[in-house]
Amino acid sequence: MFCDTHCHLFQEYYENIDEVIKLAKENSVSRMIVAGCDFKSNKEVLSLIQKEEIYGTIGIHPEEVESYKEEDFQFIEKNLNTKKVIAIGEIGLDYHYTKENREKQILLFEKQLKLAEKYDMPIVVHSREATKDTIECLKKYKVRGVIHSFSGSLETANQYIKMGFLLGVNGVITFKNCNLKEVIKEIDLHNIVLETDSPFLTPVPFRGKRNDPSKVFDIAEYICKLKDISKVDLAKILNENSKRIFDI
Repeated sequence: MFCDTHCHLFQEYYENIDEVIKLAKENSVSRMIVAGCDFKSNKEVLSLIQKEEIYGTIGIHPEEVESYKEEDFQFIEKNLNTKKVIAIGEIGLDYHYTKENREKQILLFEKQLKLAEKYDMPIVVHSREATKDTIECLKKYKVRGVIHSFSGSLETANQYIKMGFLLGVNGVITFKNCNLKEVIKEIDLHNIVLETDSPFLTPVPFRGKRNDPSKVFDIAEYICKLKDISKVDLAKILNENSKRIFDI
């Protein structure tokens, strides 16, 4: 059985979340970690983790840097001890649309890194076109976790691994012109976890359709062919990896 270590199973995207969970279980995905991004989704995470198969992370995404309030941050700290809240995330830096708020993003990111260090919580890091700053921020704190939706170079992969992070691998690895497959060929499987980022980043051959946690199985099959390993052995390694980082 596999775990989808990063998905967004919110009512905004899915009409019947119980059906999504059922489909995942039918496809050998027994656990799902739902990632919050803002006050609304963080509240929804706390509701979803009442379901047996669901764990959650709560955090403020870098794209919320202009709109988040101090109360949103306080809400995160207040709920970190909630059972089945297993990390602070999705947090990080994103310069894809603009770098004009770079300093604000770094301030928000480091504020949450301090929280992770204070409570000894893992983090789930979103880093888009901001690798150098992300690494510099992470170096300042004693933190561990997952680099969500990793798509960088082998050199960057090894930097994160050396810092104690796992790499989140999702449907992007199946895309035709993606270099990630060459990176994954070179690194040990003990350094990755699988995720879907549902409803986004649907793997081949389902691109163009809404993603869901059942597609972890398809990503796993792709990794098995890439690394010449059985699904049973891959699942064993991946479950050990996720348990090493998260309390699941």
